[in-house]
Amino acid sequence: MYSKSMKNSITLIGMAGAGKTTVGKILSSNFSFQFIDSDKIIENLYGKTQKIIDTQGNERFKAIEEEVLLSIAFNKTVLSTGGSAVFSVPAMEYLKESSEIIYLDVPFKIISNRIGNFCGRGFIKNSKQSFREAYDERESLYRKYANHIVKNIDEVDECVEKIMLLFSD
Repeated sequence: MYSKSMKNSITLIGMAGAGKTTVGKILSSNFSFQFIDSDKIIENLYGKTQKIIDTQGNERFKAIEEEVLLSIAFNKTVLSTGGSAVFSVPAMEYLKESSEIIYLDVPFKIISNRIGNFCGRGFIKNSKQSFREAYDERESLYRKYANHIVKNIDEVDECVEKIMLLFSD
């Protein structure tokens, strides 16, 4: 089922609300891969993202996230990253050499509807940026690092099916 020309692991990137965790869990089950959620690792080691950002700042959170991402041992793994993972060049280069990176592309309007209020979500942005500006900044980074771009605008199963097709022989 899994194409020999592809790496044997998948990393999902995209905005908060793009469906990385939901899609990742289904993919890992379908491929019989382990599922890792880097946000959950951070929470287990350091506490809630929003609390880290509020008490230690954006830069400290980015350093923690980079450290966690660089510690992932890929072997038949589906990794769901935090939305700010793309701010770490070393982490993204490591993820790219260790896995196929899939950007779950979701338009801003849909993200806004899914998330509602970003304020308690542990969302990193410049204090002067609007959420739309932060979305636009990240979108170019997601596209830069992605091996594949898959829209996740309809049913989750449709998104999973599109990804599964990428990896079939």
